[in-house]
Amino acid sequence: MGIKEDLPTLARHEGVWDGTYRYYNAEGKLVDEHTSRLFCRFPDEGPFPYHQTNHYTWADGRTEVREFPAEYRDGRIWWDNDLIKGWASDMTLDTNNRTTVLYWQRTGDPELYLYEMIQLSDDGKKRCRTWHWIRGGVLETRTAIEEKLVSRDWRGMEADMVKKAA
Repeated sequence: MGIKEDLPTLARHEGVWDGTYRYYNAEGKLVDEHTSRLFCRFPDEGPFPYHQTNHYTWADGRTEVREFPAEYRDGRIWWDNDLIKGWASDMTLDTNNRTTVLYWQRTGDPELYLYEMIQLSDDGKKRCRTWHWIRGGVLETRTAIEEKLVSRDWRGMEADMVKKAA
């Protein structure tokens, strides 16, 4: 079996997602907010069976792009790059097939780790995500993310972005 068959809930995330990230400190105060466009891919070719690209935009005009190629083994996708080291997998105990769970550490900062839960709507067109950032066993930050599916055709949208940039 392949990655999509082994991780059917994660496979339902394939496509392009627009959303909003909101970061709260441990006391619950909003400390950052920005919009996002995420490309979640299961490429047919190349060294990585999963590759996510995150495009972030802040109200002041700042932008950032982050790449998250992942390997697949042992029923999980695995990241190991300059930013994070960790994994994601379907939560098999969720018989509704709505939940994906992630764990990762910031590269070079072993005191900081994060758990994320992604809840996908039954129609696969909306999702919400929560992150708990923990440093030395103490909650440091919470992130709440709401997203909607823009398109399942990430290939076409990616090609359009390349054309516009040229």
